[in-house]
Amino acid sequence: MDADHEGHPSDTGPFADPARYTTLPRLTGLALSPDGSRLVACVQQPDSKGARYVSCIWQIPLQGGEPVRLTRSERGEASPAFLPSGELLFISARSGGSEGSDGTGDGTADDEAALWLLPAGGEARLIARSPGGVASPVVAADSGTVVVSGSRLAWTAPDGDDGARRKTRAERGVSAILHTGMPIRHWDHELGEESPRLLAFGGGELRDLTPHAGQALHETSCSITADGTTVVTNWRSRRRGGRFDRVLVGIDVASGEHTVLADEDGIDYVAPVISPDGTMIAVGRNFGGDYERPLAESVQLRRTDGSSEPVLPDLGDVFPHEWAFSRDSRTLYVAGDLHGRGAVVAVDAATGAATHLLAVDASYSCLCPSPDGRYVYALRSAVECAPTPVRLDTRIEAQVPRPLPTPAPTPQLPGTLVELDTTAPDGSTLHGWLCLPPAGEQPCPVMLWIHGGPFSSWNSWSWRWNPWVAVARGYAVLLPDPALSTGYGEGSLRRAWPHRAGVVWRDLETLLDDVLDRFDLDRDHVACLGASFGGYMTNWIAGHTDRFGAIVTHAGLWALDQQHATTDGAQWKTGIFGTPAEHPDWYAENSPHNFVDNIATPMLIVHGNRDYRVPISEALRLWWDLVSRYDGTPETMPHRFLQLTGENHWVLSPANAQLWYDTVLGFCDQHVLGRECLPSTLL
Repeated sequence: MDADHEGHPSDTGPFADPARYTTLPRLTGLALSPDGSRLVACVQQPDSKGARYVSCIWQIPLQGGEPVRLTRSERGEASPAFLPSGELLFISARSGGSEGSDGTGDGTADDEAALWLLPAGGEARLIARSPGGVASPVVAADSGTVVVSGSRLAWTAPDGDDGARRKTRAERGVSAILHTGMPIRHWDHELGEESPRLLAFGGGELRDLTPHAGQALHETSCSITADGTTVVTNWRSRRRGGRFDRVLVGIDVASGEHTVLADEDGIDYVAPVISPDGTMIAVGRNFGGDYERPLAESVQLRRTDGSSEPVLPDLGDVFPHEWAFSRDSRTLYVAGDLHGRGAVVAVDAATGAATHLLAVDASYSCLCPSPDGRYVYALRSAVECAPTPVRLDTRIEAQVPRPLPTPAPTPQLPGTLVELDTTAPDGSTLHGWLCLPPAGEQPCPVMLWIHGGPFSSWNSWSWRWNPWVAVARGYAVLLPDPALSTGYGEGSLRRAWPHRAGVVWRDLETLLDDVLDRFDLDRDHVACLGASFGGYMTNWIAGHTDRFGAIVTHAGLWALDQQHATTDGAQWKTGIFGTPAEHPDWYAENSPHNFVDNIATPMLIVHGNRDYRVPISEALRLWWDLVSRYDGTPETMPHRFLQLTGENHWVLSPANAQLWYDTVLGFCDQHVLGRECLPSTLL
């Protein structure tokens, strides 16, 4: 054992115990009633067996008081949406046709997710069910028309019995899919077995608005006009060569007829939102990039009648994630990344001019403008604060938001947060955060964490990769935003485009060397960890330096010629990087597997079998390359492979999340600090 780092901190909070940490309640969404009097939130916690996270719905008091739980069942409730009457819709797979006034059910039936209604007073009741389940209710603000997403089996005739076909396939164990094109996978599920649909609810029944959409509606969203006459959505339009773009489509609710509103080659239209007065559409307009030009994501304002050219608001360095109109339709509020934090921008909907920044202190999501125009309710998240409900005053610039009572408060942190800025070798400013444990007698060991994406930023709370769990273990955690991070303008993307690992590594190492000059950090005891793009970078770094005591690579790309053709995003991977024949120098310099013979650092590989974004084949090949090249006895090989057979790109079950923290921290303790590493009790 390393005498300089003997023992663990005495902190007894939930961050010091992954078994307790993974049970903490977490907020995942907000919805505001039409009259602005009720704000509800979804709260996730493990189920009674600790096997999976389920959510319930709480009401957040706006005028004082404590949050109140509204729903309760073993299967959970999600996707709250209000009717004009103030009654609350939600999605649940709970059993039965009605349940107690608190939503309690026995949860014994393995039902599909259905649409439920909870009146202001009284019992929740089932109002619509469809074979394959429903999700994501969207409500017309005036008429109360409801649209949900659903599905039918891909080869079911328009007048066929979809439920009977599903039952037959299940009883006979049929699992075949006959594909007709790309894509065929997305994140962790197969595509092609079902044909996604939009279903309108009325008269007690669900009516298919998109019977001939085929596979176009996978992973799309929609918005509906206040009068309930028109739905605007985005769906996939297949192109030659296995490519597709997302086009903007309007659907007449009465007839089901659809009209293509925007269709550009190489452009994806995403997350359309119709203004309350029905005159405007705010929609994401995204260019995925090619070998020469970096990705560009923007928000477009379009007149619904096409009477003028679309406008792209000038958001400066804000990298947009979501947007919402004020109730009078005059202002569009846009939330996104900005300079290592986040921001909410107010945009004049008529001109596209950004008028002011409501907040610039944290990352914001679930924007809910109040009907009187005075406030925007949102979830606020920061490195030191889990998502919590807040109120923003629309008249105040760069304000400190007012926190609201929450059923999921952030526990006391086991350390402190320091903001960092330094200069990259090319003169660019680099930003990051340093999470520090309490000062001790000896300098503390350090972890360098590399974020995924790569189009992301360490500007918000993470439940899956939470630095405070490592801080409670005694580590300082460095969270850098290198080149390709979002919220720093196009220059951050262009500096390392297309995904040049060497440029990103120089930024990471520059910020790391900067902080290691601190007296309270131990430069001789450092680990490097990353997931997704961060896992790719840790794989590449392992072949280019031996400065780390341990490297953890989670869902990391290893052999790019293999990964780019097998990922669920093959169409945009190959679109950006081309083939090894087209760009041999790029593949030679940037594919980690080319440098395997240089790896001297103990590596922990973590990968989920159901990961289709970075297929398990990447981990299998990396593991073989490490094991087959190790020239010592098998008993002394330092590398390890944590294979999560039921997980995808992320670790989503509470028990596996606990096991992940146990294994990752234990591996770093062993190889960075020389401590004994005992397997997790869950293995």
